Amino acid sequence: MPLEAEPQMNADERRYAHDELTRAIIGVFFEVYNELGYGFLESVYREAMSIALRTLGLEVYKEFRLSARFRGQIVGDFRADLIVNGLIIVEIKGVRVLEPVHEAQLLNYLRASVLEIGLLLNFGPKPQLRRLAYSNERKKSPGLLFQTSRSINQR
Repeated sequence: MPLEAEPQMNADERRYAHDELTRAIIGVFFEVYNELGYGFLESVYREAMSIALRTLGLEVYKEFRLSARFRGQIVGDFRADLIVNGLIIVEIKGVRVLEPVHEAQLLNYLRASVLEIGLLLNFGPKPQLRRLAYSNERKKSPGLLFQTSRSINQR
């Protein structure tokens, strides 16, 4: 009996989720960084990113509120800097260098929402970025339940 060859995965099939949108956001990050440089408050970069992303025709929500629940009770609220096209969380920093605590913050935002992709953008002395993914399948643990709340300062 002849063995059947395993289907080969095309390089295009190995793309990250929301790859094109992620690339567009990263492009805007470098545009804003090149125009403003570093040293401003995170709120300045959040506003500039929002303006530049909307110029591309993207839907942007600022300071999107997420609520963490434990046994049906709200135990804390978070505010994601930006949500782009309802698909990607963008967390903005203006620190000297990204630290593991910054990645943990974004990971918790992903855990607290139905969104699976997050970008951590640092407007420090050198631009830095991290792309994090947290699949919805991993969010089904029984102990912690997370729910997305309404947006603050929408659009």
